[in-house]
Amino acid sequence: MLGLIALGHVVPGIALVLWFAPPIAASIPYIIASTVIHWAYYIGLNAAYRVGDLSVVYPVARGLAPVMVALGAQVWADETLPLAAWCGILAISGGIMLLAFMRKGAVTPNAGLPAAVGVALTIAGYSIVDGIGIRLSQSPLGYIGWLFVAEVLVVFYVFGTRWPRVRALSPRAAALGLFGGVVSGSAYALVLIANTMAPLGIVSALRETSVIFAALIGVWWFAEGPRRSRLLAAVVVGAGIVVIAGSKGV
Repeated sequence: MLGLIALGHVVPGIALVLWFAPPIAASIPYIIASTVIHWAYYIGLNAAYRVGDLSVVYPVARGLAPVMVALGAQVWADETLPLAAWCGILAISGGIMLLAFMRKGAVTPNAGLPAAVGVALTIAGYSIVDGIGIRLSQSPLGYIGWLFVAEVLVVFYVFGTRWPRVRALSPRAAALGLFGGVVSGSAYALVLIANTMAPLGIVSALRETSVIFAALIGVWWFAEGPRRSRLLAAVVVGAGIVVIAGSKGV
């Protein structure tokens, strides 16, 4: 499935490469670095899910990432955010992590939290690298295209080492994997374009609000619980968005 998702990135990436100007040479090292960090992200996420619960690992990793991105952007991209923006980022991050720690009986093995923190570091790493790289590229869509085409290495590796599993997938599962790749690639492309217009920490924080949307869909569509903690997390995240929107200099 991971290979099919990567393939769902590669195909639109080829179209972008053929249609738009290539990024300038100065941004190529960032594409290479991002590709390597994404590999570390895939490996880390796989390992984290093996030792920790999805409902703990995912919110912690996604909740910590915006704070790490904002700190890293201050060092490597010279972005200094106003206090209100920091308050908004912290509210969004805290609201997302509430999903992990307000469940009744929420338990994860001792290795689960360190693994989630490691995943958060890789998310922050590729977010900062791509944020700087796309700003240097002078061709944002060309940068995105080459970044996605580079994932063909993931496709070759997964298909080359797991081909019997690929063949065993049903047509429906294969189509779902490809569709997931196109959708997730489109989402990340929008994030990268947003990085050319706004501070990296702000974009990262707003990006991760998707976790809350998923939690609310679970409440109203699938009748999942606990309802109260999910609604509280959504309120905290919503407050963070309002604070960011009203902060000066953003």
